[in-house]
Amino acid sequence: MAGNWQALADATIRELKENVYPGRGIIIGLTPDGSRFMQVYWIMGRSENSRNRIFVEEENGYLRTEAADPAKLSDPSLIIYYPVRHTGGAHIVTNGDQTDTIYEALQQGGTFEGALATRTYEPDGPNFTPRISGVVDLGDKQNAYKLSILKSNDNDESQTKRQYFHYEQALAGYGHFISTYQGDGNPLPSFDGEPKLAPLFDSAEETTRFYWNLLNADNRISLLVKTISRESGEAQLTVLNK
Repeated sequence: MAGNWQALADATIRELKENVYPGRGIIIGLTPDGSRFMQVYWIMGRSENSRNRIFVEEENGYLRTEAADPAKLSDPSLIIYYPVRHTGGAHIVTNGDQTDTIYEALQQGGTFEGALATRTYEPDGPNFTPRISGVVDLGDKQNAYKLSILKSNDNDESQTKRQYFHYEQALAGYGHFISTYQGDGNPLPSFDGEPKLAPLFDSAEETTRFYWNLLNADNRISLLVKTISRESGEAQLTVLNK
C-alpha cells in the first residue's frame, strides 16, 4: 500500500509542476516521523492587485495577508484576510475570510461544517473562485484533519457545491492537497474531484522549498508551512514571500 501512496503522490507532483496556475493551494497531513501535523498554504496571482501581497506572522501565531505596496492596492476585499488562525487545539487554514467564520463558530461550540454552511464561493464572477478550507483539531478523536471546498455548480450562480473530506487517520509522510483551480483558463476552471495525495517532509524548511520550487515562478507569491506537535500542541510557522 505504501508503494501505491508514493505513486499517487508522485503523480500529484508531476501535475503541480506542469500546472501554470493552480491558484491558492492547501495541503494537510503528517510529517514522516509521525510527530507533527503539517499545513501548507500558498497564494498565486496573475493581476497586479493579486500579486501585491505578502504573508505577515503575528505574535499570537495568526498569519495575515498584507499589501506589499499599499499604494498599489486597488481592491482588498478578497485578497486581505487571515489564512491561518487557531483556537484551543483547532488549527484553521483557508484561502479567505471564511477563516474568521470557522474560528468564531468553533469558539462558540459550533463545527467546521456548520460554519462553512453559512458561506458560498467567492463573488468574483466569471471565475467564482472556490473557498477551500482545512482544519486540524487535536481535540477531535474521530478525525485527524478535514478539508472542504465550496464552489459554484459549473458556474451556475444559483447553486453552491459543498464538499467535505474527513480523514480519520493521517499517513506519515503524506498530506492531502486541494487547490482553487484545475489550471489556467478564462474563466478559471474550479478544482474537481477529491483532494490528492502529496508528499511532506520532517523539515518545515524542506517542505517550504519543495513546494515553492514546484510552483510557477511568475505566478507564485507567498507560501507558508505550519507544524503542530501532536503531543504538546506547540505550533511553528515558516513563511516565504516572493
